[in-house]
Amino acid sequence: MIEEPIFVISAVGSWMHLCCTEDSTRRSNITIGEDFHPLQNGDVTIMYDVIHSYETNYWTQVTISNHNPLHQLDNWKLIWEWKRDEFIFSMKGAYPSVIDGTDCIFGKQGEHYKEMDFSNVLNCERRPTIIDLPPTMANNSDLGMIPFCCRNGTILPPTMDQTKSVSAFQMQVFKMPNEFNRTQLIPPQNWKIMGEVNQDYQCAPPVRVSPSRFPNPTGLSSESTAIASWQVVCNTTESKGATPRCCVSFSAFFNDSVVPCNTCACGCKNSPSNTCSASVPALLLPSEALLVPFENRTRKTTEFAKLHNRPLPKPLPCGDNCGVSINWHLNTDYEDGWTARITLFNWDETDIVDWFAALQFDKAVPGIQTMYSFNGSALPGIPANNTIFMQGKPGLNHLLAERDGKNPKKNPRVPGTQQSVLMFTKKTTPGIKVARGDGFPTKVFFNGEECSLPSILPSNAYRMSVASIFFDFLLAVVALLFLQ
Repeated sequence: MIEEPIFVISAVGSWMHLCCTEDSTRRSNITIGEDFHPLQNGDVTIMYDVIHSYETNYWTQVTISNHNPLHQLDNWKLIWEWKRDEFIFSMKGAYPSVIDGTDCIFGKQGEHYKEMDFSNVLNCERRPTIIDLPPTMANNSDLGMIPFCCRNGTILPPTMDQTKSVSAFQMQVFKMPNEFNRTQLIPPQNWKIMGEVNQDYQCAPPVRVSPSRFPNPTGLSSESTAIASWQVVCNTTESKGATPRCCVSFSAFFNDSVVPCNTCACGCKNSPSNTCSASVPALLLPSEALLVPFENRTRKTTEFAKLHNRPLPKPLPCGDNCGVSINWHLNTDYEDGWTARITLFNWDETDIVDWFAALQFDKAVPGIQTMYSFNGSALPGIPANNTIFMQGKPGLNHLLAERDGKNPKKNPRVPGTQQSVLMFTKKTTPGIKVARGDGFPTKVFFNGEECSLPSILPSNAYRMSVASIFFDFLLAVVALLFLQ
């Protein structure tokens, strides 16, 4: 709430001159607002800026900013709690999930606003749920025309696109008679934000901060200032028992077997226990099986196991059941550097737009040099310097959905794929043991979600690494003899 100072008017001499001085001994009957707090950092911050204020209502702009370099929000939903029977009359840039003025008609609001047509009121819930609008509404004069609005609830990480890491909307809030005063401004409490496939967030209470400044919409160099501003800081919390939605497989040049995604990596709720085992480890795969849906892999997998004299459990292990899988393949390992190949597979029925991935390593990241088919680099601002961030190139950042094969009656369905090769140098990572494990990621994130990783690495890594080094040495000796 904003306090209005009280002044004392006094006459000077016999002339009608008035002198106004602030009365320090008296207090306003309006509760004094809190001092301004400094802006705080958080994974997600929400600004509640009052931009117009009237006796009975006010307009506010709500801005959601994502500051987490690895997480995004999908189909965000924003919830708060009104404490003084306020209600939402109109909105631009977002909408309540329930449009209903019934609570106002039969509540205190209807008793006071007797002439108001509550069929035009958007929402009278004490805890409304706000959702974003689709991009088609961005230029709608009635519902859109708000910068950073109307993105289907997607807020990307700032490392991917700074302009798409923000979402905003405006709303008109009506107050009750005991709050009638254009300076009586109190934000809602108990904020909560969530997404469909994202981390859980815990939000602190709103705190009063210095009024926000906004650029002039006409393009002039002047700025407009909010009447009052509050900040809500939200940070991610660990979701206990959360099931991943993506998984990773490992493979390497020194082993013809692919270490697949874990059994039931993304859950096994729909797999009958009598047809597959949820506890048996996944069977090693031939590389060509990675392109085949799990339900069509049985023959390739069992033949490959028999070829290597590996036992076959009964029943066979269940699949990973993940919508997205990622294969990390160690391609080469030589004296001065090494290369790896990453392949993304989309097994879902919908395209994935604006995808991104992040990989964490113990030692390898300072050596990253080139990424050929994706845009990517070591993630700046991460103190441990252990994360590589990547995304598709402009115009190619769509991971297509699974589709039918060339002959649907004979050929299995085909996943949408994207692939890139990464080149590393060893000059900036002395002592790195690529094939012994340093060349494999310790954590993988896809669209902000942590993926399930295999519990083992491709076998014979140490032996083959030594063999590779010896082979490089032998080539060097032969070259030296040839030069002589």
